[in-house]
Amino acid sequence: MSAISLDFFGTGTSQGVPVIGCDCSVCLSLDPRDQRLRSSVRISSRETSVLIDCGPDFRQQMLRTGANHLDAVVLTHEHMDHVSGLDDLRPLIFRTNKPMTIWMTDRVEARLREQFAYAFSSMRYPGAPEFDVRRINHPESFTIGDQHWQPILGSHGTWPVLGYRIGSLVYLTDLSGMEDGERDRIRGAEVLVVNALRTQPHVAHFTLDQAIAFARSTGVPRVYFTHISHHLGLHAETTEALPEGMSLAHDGLRLSVAG
Repeated sequence: MSAISLDFFGTGTSQGVPVIGCDCSVCLSLDPRDQRLRSSVRISSRETSVLIDCGPDFRQQMLRTGANHLDAVVLTHEHMDHVSGLDDLRPLIFRTNKPMTIWMTDRVEARLREQFAYAFSSMRYPGAPEFDVRRINHPESFTIGDQHWQPILGSHGTWPVLGYRIGSLVYLTDLSGMEDGERDRIRGAEVLVVNALRTQPHVAHFTLDQAIAFARSTGVPRVYFTHISHHLGLHAETTEALPEGMSLAHDGLRLSVAG
């Protein structure tokens, strides 16, 4: 696979930033890097464009970036801030006149068949989205176009969550822990993206200090933090205090990584 790029469509947590009704310094900040839509990224190679997670801001993210094509969507887990935008895939489905390929585990599919019953019905009404479901069977890798994907299992509190390694890039979100055997799948990567919610402890997400410690344990040289809440602080101040080789991601950031 040739070089790949990662576009941060969104780097915020489930409420996004600014938070409705909040008057903290981050939510009132005029720095565009402090304005965060719900977390999602696009992975692009020479032949293939794939979205990781499709949350409630998907339509806005596509319009903001000018994107108009996806070959597939890959889901990390079934929480609403990661899947509730699936209905907005319809314009892409209508343009190609074929179902959108979505990769997920059997547990995620079971949940989506409840949340989006109208899309999975054998008697779908005209205009409903149509999905081509592909199964992720961890730890088996899978291929999308010219991209090779390796699932990496982590914990999101008591909930299982998948991250992915694509070439020299690793993307992890909503993580609160990971077994050593899974962490070994990260070693040797060039870029690691991992969640860092805030400075105070949370039952289901890494704090910034925990994310830093996790990143150091993998030995990956370039690290970007995502899934960030307004409690983490201003982008400029927080980034300045980070260890060398580590940065806060922000919406609109693009990374280039070896395939």
